[in-house]
Amino acid sequence: MHHVSIRTADIFRAIAFYEQLGFTVAERFQTGFTLACWMEGLGGRIELLQIPEPKPAPDAFHDEHYTGYYHLSFEVTELADDLPQWIEALTEKLAEQDQALNVLLEPTQQMIGDRVYEVAFISDTDGLAIEFLHRLK
Repeated sequence: MHHVSIRTADIFRAIAFYEQLGFTVAERFQTGFTLACWMEGLGGRIELLQIPEPKPAPDAFHDEHYTGYYHLSFEVTELADDLPQWIEALTEKLAEQDQALNVLLEPTQQMIGDRVYEVAFISDTDGLAIEFLHRLK
């Protein structure tokens, strides 16, 4: 996969948020009439697009009847000893920037296939769900 594209109401606020997740801006550009950028981190690439006159995104996390793209997912096993600690550190980093972390699902253990993971969900600055996985050994 080349990238995941995310439409945002405020590209500067979104950049600051994703930087706290470990992404860095690789390139800034304009596409048509709007600001955009590539960001790389956590083993992937995202594209942020500033949307003029944005409308709220559907709540894919809480709406059990929603169909379509559901969430981004990143594995942080190599970045942290455990997921609760990683989420707490992220909360503190965002608080330093006067941003609050919206946790949709506190870290919990789940069996996925033949492996056990700690799993947590947060939302980004536009309310889009992001999952973090930490494989238990």
